[in-house]
Amino acid sequence: MSETFAASGDLRHVTTFCGNCDCGCPELFLDDAAPAERRVVLTDDFGQRVQMSLAQLKVLVEDVKDGALDKVVTAVV
Repeated sequence: MSETFAASGDLRHVTTFCGNCDCGCPELFLDDAAPAERRVVLTDDFGQRVQMSLAQLKVLVEDVKDGALDKVVTAVV
């Protein structure tokens, strides 16, 4: 999956969320050529992508660290 997205632009790979399989795990990229509001690119294993600003990613990370998704994760596990 990352090869498809990386080949389509100047995406810098940041991390893969799983990586323990060959199913096309979600990945996080930075697109330095994109407008600031679309610089962060999150891909999923279905070929979809979400784009957001670095400021939006920062809020998302802070919310996750503060436990905003704890109920969701414990319900799935």
